Amino acid sequence: MSSSRGFVDGSDAASGRDAAAPARVKRWLVALDIDGTTMREDGVVTDTVIRAVRDAEAAGHEVMLSTGRSEGMTVPLLEQLGIEPRYLVCANGALTLERTPDGAYERVHVETFDPTEVLQTIRGALQNGAYGVEDETGHYLLSGDFPDDTMTASGDHVDFEQLLGVRATRVVVISPEHGLEEFLQIVDRMGLHKVSYTVGWTAWLDIAPEGVTKATAMERVREWLDIPRSRVFAAGDGRNDIDMLRWASTSGRGVVMGQAPDDVVDAGSEITGGVTDDGLAAALDTLPR
Repeated sequence: MSSSRGFVDGSDAASGRDAAAPARVKRWLVALDIDGTTMREDGVVTDTVIRAVRDAEAAGHEVMLSTGRSEGMTVPLLEQLGIEPRYLVCANGALTLERTPDGAYERVHVETFDPTEVLQTIRGALQNGAYGVEDETGHYLLSGDFPDDTMTASGDHVDFEQLLGVRATRVVVISPEHGLEEFLQIVDRMGLHKVSYTVGWTAWLDIAPEGVTKATAMERVREWLDIPRSRVFAAGDGRNDIDMLRWASTSGRGVVMGQAPDDVVDAGSEITGGVTDDGLAAALDTLPR
């Protein structure tokens, strides 16, 4: 199920730019993952990366975030980065936001699904897992023990049965008792259907509505902005970035962070330095100026 405006004028005039002013460069659509790409594991975004992000926007490129994070964990980062993108993609593609004239962000496309079947399937295989459901308002319902972070701080802890039937944009499952390889094998044996899913660095499973990824959301944004596929740039490091990196690599640039696992590297068209080496800044600095 999805809700959307259906059509957005992708002209420069509609984006608030002076259509009569000559463009300094041909505009690229630049999609940046946050964790492990823009931001280090310790939560730091370095001055070098911030400067490169701002410079890319100042050069006329459409620089935006495309993340697995919720809306509430994404929008506040824009002030630190010093950018004002027209769109944001959150929840691994299930949620697209647009900037309003007053600088706030409103939801312009939302994908939801009923997580009941998939939750029951996973619980049968992971009795001691922790389960979280993000609803279409961005609120989390949590069952089980989650690590302390922004998601759990703002979520409500409920019984597992209260997760069933919620209109969800995303389901998150963690299983601390399993190593990553064992967890991957368990997920593979589940044979999950009617959903899209990715497995993160640790035993962390992200589940989205069927066919919904960062790539599907970014392609929609690209069409709204009327930017050719040959001028898309996406940077990421995780398995939830694989589809977006493939999408960008087809005609444009899919930039993989240096610390990414092999299956993510295979999805991109080029590799840059790791997040601790400001690899994103090095890649952004190669955009036309």
